[in-house]
Amino acid sequence: MDINNGAKVNNSAQLSVVGAAGVVGLVVLSGLALVTNTWKVLAISWVAFAAMAAGAYLGGMATTTSPTRLVWGYGLASGAMVTSASMFLVPQAIGISSGAGTPRIGGIGIALGLVVGYSGHVIGHRLTHRDLPMDVTTAQISAHALSAGAIIGLVYGSMPSLGLLLGLAIVSHKGPAGYAAARRLRRNGKPVTALLLPAAGVGLTAIPAAALPLPDSATANAVVFGFAAGIFLHVAMDFLPNCEAGSEIDQVCSLHEESHDLLDRLRTHAVGSTAVGAAAVVVAWLALMA
Repeated sequence: MDINNGAKVNNSAQLSVVGAAGVVGLVVLSGLALVTNTWKVLAISWVAFAAMAAGAYLGGMATTTSPTRLVWGYGLASGAMVTSASMFLVPQAIGISSGAGTPRIGGIGIALGLVVGYSGHVIGHRLTHRDLPMDVTTAQISAHALSAGAIIGLVYGSMPSLGLLLGLAIVSHKGPAGYAAARRLRRNGKPVTALLLPAAGVGLTAIPAAALPLPDSATANAVVFGFAAGIFLHVAMDFLPNCEAGSEIDQVCSLHEESHDLLDRLRTHAVGSTAVGAAAVVVAWLALMA
């Protein structure tokens, strides 16, 4: 089913000034990453950019939205993210805080990250119901990318020994997020190229943050790692495929006939895709440890 008209398709191909500025900024900061030898952050930044840009391109070119592909994209990404945060960040936060005297300090950081992540999501959603002089979809996803990038930069800046697997799994949601955002922008006749800004957003903040080492304090580091774990766990849970009435997937299913039966079948895909995403991280970690 084609849900776009000709005018909206043409408008979606327009070059966005903010999107172009984001790409230029990422290219410039890549030079800083090379100078400071933060190549892991550089690699994560460009993988995040490529994943979201590719997802946005596919979403902008598509004439229909497949709920099955959307569920699998969300499920694989969320499964990978929640497993990575649980395997690599939570133990790190607890381990550092144990050295500071009590593992509960890391737990405070995790709780703080979950609460802040949830609060930012709810407040951001309220903005969608207000008449603002900006595209809310692009603004929300850009804010998320910039904040996530800052956390990634701080984590890798203070613990450069962390492997690439963590960062790559953390930004695995960029592809499906870019696809879904592009579909919304295209349906509203907005330029999809605006998503180049959030695509570059991880690098725009991660590279400078990585150059700023944390204070030599076990307590501060435990809170930072816990906060990072909480934020990414929130994002992972937010990307869990929601096949309930009123969800984004339900809205996509409404474009098809027999939407109720389709939504019910997608619940199996949601569970399967999340399990596969989680298992992929474990398998990759075991392969690297072998």
